[in-house]
Amino acid sequence: MNLDYPWPSSYEAGVPPNIDPDEYPSITSILEEGWKRFHSLPSFHCMGKTYTYGEMDELSKKFAVYLTKEINLKKGDRLALMMPNILQYPVALFGALRAGIVVVNVNPLYTARELEYQLCDSGARAIVIFENACHILQKVVDKTPVEHILTTGIGDFLFPPKSLIVNFVIKRVKKMIPPWHLPGAWDFKKAVFSQEEHHFTPLDQEGKDVAFLQYTGGTTGRARAAILTHRNIVANVVQARAWIKTLLDPGREIVITPLPLYHIFSLTANCFIFSSIGSLNVLVTNPKDLNGFVKELGRWKYTAITGVNTLFNALLNHPNFKNLDFTHLKISLGGGMSVQKATAVKWKKTTGIPLIEAYGLTE
Repeated sequence: MNLDYPWPSSYEAGVPPNIDPDEYPSITSILEEGWKRFHSLPSFHCMGKTYTYGEMDELSKKFAVYLTKEINLKKGDRLALMMPNILQYPVALFGALRAGIVVVNVNPLYTARELEYQLCDSGARAIVIFENACHILQKVVDKTPVEHILTTGIGDFLFPPKSLIVNFVIKRVKKMIPPWHLPGAWDFKKAVFSQEEHHFTPLDQEGKDVAFLQYTGGTTGRARAAILTHRNIVANVVQARAWIKTLLDPGREIVITPLPLYHIFSLTANCFIFSSIGSLNVLVTNPKDLNGFVKELGRWKYTAITGVNTLFNALLNHPNFKNLDFTHLKISLGGGMSVQKATAVKWKKTTGIPLIEAYGLTE
């Protein structure tokens, strides 16, 4: 399999690359190029389960069919996603984008008041939500435009019996799921697997079509929705690919993803940019569990990692982190907040790789 990426000729060494924001008509076209090119390679991994690019292609088609043919969402309708980093998130995300649906990313830690505001402000007609937050939605759903609710357990997309064990421990042992009642809610896994891939009908999408209503806190008042078009995201992806061209090898990278994909930094950098070059995204559902996080890092010959200053600092202060193998690491990106000099210096000393400060506005 030839994994050499067909970089434009302007990417020659020493020549500043000229990017074309209209190189692709939509972010969907970038994803579909990756699913075809890297079909048999692993795309997303979480808690022992890995999906290939081909499987992600199939599952996202199925969810797109469910959205358009089962609950009759139309191009431009809004779908809210309220989940941590689990395999269900990219399936829902990619399926929505392929169906022409506008994605509204929701922080799983929102209060009822915050959730109500965002669902009403965005006009979301449907939501995919993990069970841990269903009790929050229950309090406000009748005051929102939401018509369709899809729920999922954290372990639902894992291999059995692990899927059953994870869900049991979360619900019965750790008691992390308060009681909830949402009449008419449907199981997300059943919604996906009840559909046929061949029923999917591709949509014509343009750069001006809205892809996301991405809420950003700004400096004052309530969060506001930044309207991000497909062209916005495409421009970001091709810009970043131009920058990392000399650092990364398509089809051969493993990126650690502890930051939530509902956040713009992780969404664009880890999900879209690394997926566009055939990388494996290792999703970390709970990076605050540092013992588990460091243990997970020890399982992989990872080549890239993104995070925020507080996370990098916490890793550096974990007694087992310094014993990990960093020989494959090529790039470390810090975003979301300023990277402190002390953290960057210690990171370079420990891993041998500089901690690069990334910057970008949601807008």
